[in-house]
Amino acid sequence: MEKPLIYVLSDSVGETAELVVKACLSQFDDGPFDLQRIPYVEDKGTINEAIQLAKEHKAMIGFTLVIPEFRQHLKEEAEKHGIKCVDIMGPMMEIMEEHLHIKPRLEPGLVHKLDEDYFKRVEAIEFAVRYDDGRDPRGIAKADIVLIGVSRTSKTPLSQYLAHKRLKVANVPIVPEVQPPSELFGVAPEKCIGLSISAEKLNDIRKERLKSLGLGDQASYANINRIQQEIDHFNRIIERIGCPIIDVSNKAVEETANVIMNKLRKNAQE
Repeated sequence: MEKPLIYVLSDSVGETAELVVKACLSQFDDGPFDLQRIPYVEDKGTINEAIQLAKEHKAMIGFTLVIPEFRQHLKEEAEKHGIKCVDIMGPMMEIMEEHLHIKPRLEPGLVHKLDEDYFKRVEAIEFAVRYDDGRDPRGIAKADIVLIGVSRTSKTPLSQYLAHKRLKVANVPIVPEVQPPSELFGVAPEKCIGLSISAEKLNDIRKERLKSLGLGDQASYANINRIQQEIDHFNRIIERIGCPIIDVSNKAVEETANVIMNKLRKNAQE
């Protein structure tokens, strides 16, 4: 005996419709059932073919079509041929439109674009963690942006903030006693951003940092002469790379991020 068949039609991949149909089928114990997906429905011809298949196999149809014209055509053809047909998404969209007073975009596949956006963001966040603080110089070549700066110039929080904008960011600390990774001098200068800061501001930040750790502020880490030495070394490295600089002395992380994203947009347009 032929198993009951349900066709799932969609103008995208059809996962939403299939999940709903499977959820409903789980409530029936007399299965099994056959489920066949017909994705990327882009014209009435495909709808007509699906109607003929459903008629031949005595099947029903569940569908998610966002174009009203296609929805209406499918419902009319199904009724004409005596085929049971369920609009899974249409009624919800119509009520939402009425309630929200907003016209839907009527663009197939948006949910998967949102999923793709989510996964890109997660990937960027994981990238920022993996290549934080120069721990693996191989990330420099793979990054969209490389942040360069002395300690306490907000490299890590800035990397994370930009990662939430789906940008892969590596950051490299500049310390006089440590030679910068050779990879830093092999990438395009415009991909690198130097984060500069005034010696006085950095001194204040580092003193507060030491206090928060329960330490005194006499360590060389917060010594103004040592700080100036670090800044001078940073300037020499940046000059060698030839990359742009952003002064973060009086900028919040969000402000610096906006400057960087504006630079990226400008570079993309050139």
